[in-house]
Amino acid sequence: MKVLFAGGGTAGHINPALAVAGYLKENEPGVKILYIGAKGGMEERLVPQAGFEFRSITVSGFQRKLSWKNLQRNASALVHVFSASREARRIIRDFVPDICVGTGGYVSGPVIREAIKLCIPSVIHEQNAFPGVTNRMLSKHADRTMLAVADAQKYLDSSARCVLTGNPVRQEIIRAGREEARAKLGIDSRPLILSFGGSLGARKINEAAADLLAESAKTGRFQHIHGYGKWGKWFPDLLKEKGVNLAAHKELSVREYIDNMPDCLAAADLVICRAGAITLSEIQAQGKASILIPSPNVAENHQYHNAMALVRRGAAEIMEEKDLSGPALCEKVHGLFAKPETIRSLAANAKKMAILDANERICKIMKEVLAERRRT
Repeated sequence: MKVLFAGGGTAGHINPALAVAGYLKENEPGVKILYIGAKGGMEERLVPQAGFEFRSITVSGFQRKLSWKNLQRNASALVHVFSASREARRIIRDFVPDICVGTGGYVSGPVIREAIKLCIPSVIHEQNAFPGVTNRMLSKHADRTMLAVADAQKYLDSSARCVLTGNPVRQEIIRAGREEARAKLGIDSRPLILSFGGSLGARKINEAAADLLAESAKTGRFQHIHGYGKWGKWFPDLLKEKGVNLAAHKELSVREYIDNMPDCLAAADLVICRAGAITLSEIQAQGKASILIPSPNVAENHQYHNAMALVRRGAAEIMEEKDLSGPALCEKVHGLFAKPETIRSLAANAKKMAILDANERICKIMKEVLAERRRT
């Protein structure tokens, strides 16, 4: 079987494709995989690192805010629409895939569109509760539209053939156990809070978390692991300004990047973070209570929709960034831990939402589509 993947722009589009590609490589002898991404995109680095053949096309997205600079960018993007389609068609004809899989981002548009024109079986995967523009357009013609969250279907055309598969979740996350993780991290019986704003960091989350850490340093009530991100190198100095001497508080762990997330997530009693699709799938897989702070700076406010998919099911609390402050976050955290039954309920409802066999479901759908096409 020859499988072509297309997706990029963010890790949220790339990692699901790599997870499925890795699963296929392990479970389908003789499978050949090619990944098409955007020239200059992060996929250009991540895909070869994962051991898969990579080809790039020149493509760019349209800017929605009106400005002279954005008008120039959009003119360039319009030119790329046609050139990217030609490049994609050439690569597809060279590779001759049995099936194409699009995981979102503007690069998947021309690739899957050309595959459909060439009558090649094509499926797409949507990671968010509010589908992106590319997937909304492609869903009208794809053989299947695979959803991570059932809520996404209501935003798609009625002709879309939707199926719930979930988001692929790393096995390290699924397998991590709470007690083993707490022992490994040296966590005692006090509640553990895990907070982060992504690999780059989020200023508002960092500022609010600093107050929470400062309060914990005074009271000793909580243990806390916080990741401040690449753009938050000022964070340790902010803690010093607030009188926090990290060397004197071993229960407080502050670092730029959380590189042992499976253990930290398994050990946590409460998670405070953004509402990216893969992060939420990992929280569900571990069954953790969370306070979600959606980024207001993402396309179509999709993180808010992601968060609300959990909130409506009693699986998370939400704080919009406009309402976020240190005192407000401290009050929210104390309110939750004052009612242990609420923490337990949030965790249990998050666990109910977990889909742990997403890779298997996605591959099953791919095989079903191939079988259907062979019969016609």
